[in-house]
Formats: sequence, C-alpha cells, structure tokens
Amino acid sequence: MARKGILSTALSSPAASAGGPKPKMMPRGAVGALQSSLSKLQESAVQEIDAALIDDAGYEDRLGLDGAAHNQLKESLRTYGQQVPVLLRPHPKAPGRFEIVYGRRRLMALRELGMAVKAMVRQLDDHALVMAQGQENTSRLDLSFIEKASFAAQLQDGGYDRQTIAAALSIDLPMVSRMLKVGTAFELPFLRAIGSAPGIGRDRWMLLVKLFQDPAARARAITRTNRPDFTTFDSDGRFEAVLTHAQGVSQEVKAPPAPPKTRALPGSNGAEVAGIKTTAKGITLTISGKHAPGFDAWFDENAEEIMAELHGRWQQDQPEQPED
Repeated sequence: MARKGILSTALSSPAASAGGPKPKMMPRGAVGALQSSLSKLQESAVQEIDAALIDDAGYEDRLGLDGAAHNQLKESLRTYGQQVPVLLRPHPKAPGRFEIVYGRRRLMALRELGMAVKAMVRQLDDHALVMAQGQENTSRLDLSFIEKASFAAQLQDGGYDRQTIAAALSIDLPMVSRMLKVGTAFELPFLRAIGSAPGIGRDRWMLLVKLFQDPAARARAITRTNRPDFTTFDSDGRFEAVLTHAQGVSQEVKAPPAPPKTRALPGSNGAEVAGIKTTAKGITLTISGKHAPGFDAWFDENAEEIMAELHGRWQQDQPEQPED
C-alpha cells in the first residue's frame, strides 16, 4: 500500500470529511513552505529500490565498458556495500517505476549482484535531467574528451541549444563548438567500438575528423573495427589502430629477420676449433678455449698478422679493374 504523505493525511482527516468542525488552517504561505521543505527532505532521503524497477533515461555518457574496472566496482560493492547513491526520477509514463539520471555503472553492477539500489529520487523534467546528468559528468575526472564530446553531440541531436549544452557541461561556448565538431563527426556505434580512449586528446581526434572527410579513409577505419583482433587492444590502442588504417598505412605484421647462420670451423685435424656467425650486418668469429686449448690466446696474439694475410689473399682473388 502506498504510504500517505504527512500533509495529505492532515488535510483529509476524518473530521473534515465527515462534516465536523473544520480544523484551524495554517496560512497558505506557511503550508506551502512546509510542503516544500518536506519535498526537499524526501528528495534528499536515500531509498532502497529494486533494480528491476529502474529504466534507462537521459543520454549516453560512457563509451564502452572497462571490464577490469567493472569487476573492481562489483567487488567493492560486494565487500563494502553501496556508499554513494544514484539519482533517479519517477518514470513519467510508468507509475511505480523509475528512470536513472546518473549512476549507470553502479546500477549495472548492483543489478548483476542482485542487490537493492540506494538512490535519491527527484522530480525532474527532461531539461532538469540533462542538467543534472551533465553536471555530474563535469565532476568526474575520469570522463574522457570523446565521452564529453559525444554527450554534447547527443544533447544537440536532442534539440538542446548550445547555451544549455555549455551549462550542462560547465564549459564555455567556444569549447562547445570544438566538442561538437568532434562529437558530430562519428556515429555512436563507431565510438562505442573504440571506447573512452582516455589517453587520446582533442588534437588526435581532430586529426581523425579530417581523415573522415575522405569516404575511403572513413571506410577503412570502420572496417578495422570489425576485425577479430580489434578487441584485443585497450581503448587507446583501438583508436591508434583506426587512425592508422584511416591514414592508409598497412598494419600487416612484418616478417621477422632471418635467424643468423652459425657454423663450425674445423682445424687441421678436422676437429672444431672456432665458430662463425653470419648476419646481415657482418660476421662474428668465436674461438673457444675448450675446443683447442691455447689456440684462442695464440690467435689473439697474432690476430693482426693473420688478418693482414687473409685480407691480402682476398685482394689477390678480386678481378682486375680495367685501366682507364
């Protein structure tokens, strides 16, 4: 049964409805002030609400879900409980249900845990909902540039003017223009595939905006998001992969260099006395003391003479150059 408010109980008492003596009425101004105060107290009170009664509302302010952060939030809620309430409003079309204003990640985690949601409930129209959601976003230091730009673009698509967008995000009008230039250049599914890209600032996103003016570059970038390995990167890595493909740079993995060739060098008796390793940069001669004890020291003492003799033999083997 719905709980009656204090004022509704007092103003519809049995004596009044039965035609008895009318209670002494407080001045309308005082009643209005009291009712307003009670409404504010009710809005500030934290209630426990079944997560199944809460629907989505407002605009998408998070691009993608960080699995590790989500699991960490769930573990914290499981261990310590919900410390910060979410904000809801009564559903405007479904009595008994609510709509989320902010606190979507907490709501998702609590829903998965099967826990009730601690929430404040306020009467908000659509404009007030946007302002509350936007101002909550402003207080989050971890909200990335593209998430704010996307949120601004969604507000513009919803019919809100730039002054309202600026107030909702606590930014000035020039910054609104910059954010909208980026936010309106990309479709939401594309941005969801990349995610929040916390390490990517406005300049890098503006570079991608310019590249997207070429339909071929745009197609290459979108195609990159459909490759199976795309989800193996973190969000910043996904942005870099998309940018690289939009620029037309191949990301094919280069074949590793050929392994160096190593072979043994036999001595006069046929036994190994040294090893030679050949690479693209040259050769390395290794004389180990264990194969011919003492030969390594002797070679070290006579290296210059040996090298001069070998080089001379090499020169003799070269073809003669024709005279001018």
